[in-house]
Amino acid sequence: MGIDLHIDELVLHGFAPRDRHRIAEAMQRELTRLITADGQANFLKNPLSLEGINGGEFHVQANAKPQTAGTEIARAVYRSMRQQARAAAIAPRTQPGKGGHQA
Repeated sequence: MGIDLHIDELVLHGFAPRDRHRIAEAMQRELTRLITADGQANFLKNPLSLEGINGGEFHVQANAKPQTAGTEIARAVYRSMRQQARAAAIAPRTQPGKGGHQA
């Protein structure tokens, strides 16, 4: 199974611009770990395309390292991906030309 994840833009407020690369690298490492962990990527069995993900709130101490922030951001994004994938999996599907309907 291959997973292609592209993050076009990550919008963060309250972080120093100089930390952006360290935050992004830590986020990438943690997302990779979460997605490839045994049994964790089961929710990605079906194709999923999302225009945007709102990672919601996460808490990082004011003096935390950028790597810690990246890890927490990745976990928040991953939780949101799982929720959206589950919602997509149970959403009614239409089958054009086969009498399908959408509720």
